[in-house]
Amino acid sequence: MADSQKNGSAKVRRARGRPRDWHDKTAQNTIKSLDRAMAVLEYLSQSQGLPLTRIAADMKLSPATVYRILVTLEGRGLVECDSDDQVWNIGPGAFAIGARFLRRTSLVDRARPIMRRLMETTGETANLGVEKEGSVLFLSQVETHAAIRAFFPPGTLSPLHASGIGKALLAEMDDIWIKSFLSSGPLEKYSDKTITQADELLRELQNIRERGYSFDNEERNVGMRCVAASVYGTNGEAVAGISVSGPTSRISASSIESLSSAVIDAAHNLTLAIGGIRSQGREPAVETRTGTDN
Repeated sequence: MADSQKNGSAKVRRARGRPRDWHDKTAQNTIKSLDRAMAVLEYLSQSQGLPLTRIAADMKLSPATVYRILVTLEGRGLVECDSDDQVWNIGPGAFAIGARFLRRTSLVDRARPIMRRLMETTGETANLGVEKEGSVLFLSQVETHAAIRAFFPPGTLSPLHASGIGKALLAEMDDIWIKSFLSSGPLEKYSDKTITQADELLRELQNIRERGYSFDNEERNVGMRCVAASVYGTNGEAVAGISVSGPTSRISASSIESLSSAVIDAAHNLTLAIGGIRSQGREPAVETRTGTDN
C-alpha cells in the first residue's frame, strides 16, 4: 500500500526545470571550468582573429588552459582556427545557437516587414534592439541602399546612454532601475557629445518621455545620428526599441520631426503586431499595415 501511494504521488509530481535553490549563484552551484570556457568564448566574440598567446595574456590564463578550452569549443563548432594565420574566430556553431535564440520569440519575425517599410519610407537603415544586462543588444537590421550607412549586425552591443534605442529604453525604466544603472559606474565618453553626467542624462530621459522618441546626436559615433522609439509588450512595458540611423549629411536637424513620426509609427505597429499595449508617448500620426515580409 505504501509503495502504491509512493508511486502514485510520483506520477503526479511535476517535472521541474530548475531546482529549489536556483536563486543561489554562489560558487557551489557553478562549474568553474565551464564558466572559464564561456568567458573565453565571450571574449573571442568581441575580439575575433586573435592568436592563442594574445587570448591567454588578455584573460590572464595559461596558454595551455586556453588551448584546451579552444580545442573543446572547436569540437562543437563554436570556434575555429585559421590554419594559415594561426588565429581563432567564432565558429558557425555559435551563430546557430544565436539564431535559435532569435527564433524563441516572434519579435524579430514580426519586426522585419515593419523595419523594411521604415527603411523604404525614410531612406535610412532600420534597427531593432533590446536591453541586455545594461547594454543594447541589436537583434536585426534592414540596411538602406545608400552608399553611406550605419551598420549594427545582429549581436552587436551598444551602451544604453549613448544610443538612440538605449536612451529610448532607459526612459521607460523605473526609478530604481535607473538609479542602479547610474550607480554601476561612470558614463563612458565616446565623443564630445556623449552625455556623461547623471543629471544631464536624467533631463534627457524626461524629454524623451514627453516627446515620445529619443535622438542620438553623434553621441556614440561622430558623423552618425539616430532616432528611436520604444516597442511595448503585453504588460505595457518596453520590450524593445526600433530606430533609423544614418550620417549627419542626411539626418539633419530639420528632418528629425518627419523621421520621428515614421519611427513612432513603426514602433506602434510592432507593438500591435506582438500583441503589446502602448503605455505612454505620442500617438502615431498614421496607422499602417503590419503585413508580412516578402
